[in-house]
Amino acid sequence: MTRRSDEVPESAEVPQDVTDWWATGVSRIRPGEILLRGYPVEQLIGQVSFAETVWLLLRGEFPTRTQGRLLEAALVAAVDHGPQAPSIAAARMAATCGLGLNNAVATGVNLLGDVHGGAGQQCMGVLAELEEAVAEGADLDAAAKNLVAEYRATGSHVPGFGHRFHPYDPRRTPLLDLVGAAVADGGAPGWALRAGTALERALAEGRSRPVPMNIDGATAIVYSELGFPPELGRGLFVLSRSVGILSHAWEEKSRGARIKGPLPRRLLPSYEGPAPRNLDRPAGGGNGAEGA
Repeated sequence: MTRRSDEVPESAEVPQDVTDWWATGVSRIRPGEILLRGYPVEQLIGQVSFAETVWLLLRGEFPTRTQGRLLEAALVAAVDHGPQAPSIAAARMAATCGLGLNNAVATGVNLLGDVHGGAGQQCMGVLAELEEAVAEGADLDAAAKNLVAEYRATGSHVPGFGHRFHPYDPRRTPLLDLVGAAVADGGAPGWALRAGTALERALAEGRSRPVPMNIDGATAIVYSELGFPPELGRGLFVLSRSVGILSHAWEEKSRGARIKGPLPRRLLPSYEGPAPRNLDRPAGGGNGAEGA
């Protein structure tokens, strides 16, 4: 009997090493069936929030109400930071070059790396380092001061603190208040919140102007309290910021502008090369050197 091309073969007819090639516990897709971590998708639609679905796919089970609220708050907080963010500016430029939205969004997302977009992951690592020091018997505030001193000795910035644009990041306090409430209710352990605020105190010591926590530090605390590993914390930031990148790319595309560069057309980048000069070369081309 000949099988139609759109039919899926029974697994018994296929060698095990073939079906195991992309073995996954995330989803099962068969004709007429979509299971997400075992749940039929039709039961999730209209009943489960997007943040809960993100948690389900990443962690295997649904979050508690408190966990879901914290995750959603962190995702909302980091969605956008305007065209001054290189990732968003790049997506907008890409949109004016006639690229599709998928290409424009990919252009923006691909700019999110260690320097632009990576501070949250790095801060999660710092928070874990402080927690490890405390577990070994160190005083938290003393450990935070030592860590800050180490960064200052090398001229480095502590990731997750300070902002080139905001004197005080308006996203910090709402997120930390939610974490504090979760800790008080027993819905979060509290170690990352304690470590993050200890770092903030250490950074402010001896300064006339404090170095407040920014969005990367605040979301690092949230994701750490929720038990996400640092690399996944960056992934969640990218997922969140993709919303803003998409919105800006669509706005720029809808305006119909063509080939917008990084500066308005009336402005030209500063030139630091040689002064204008003439090419002094014999007629007929060549480099002026006689043949061997």
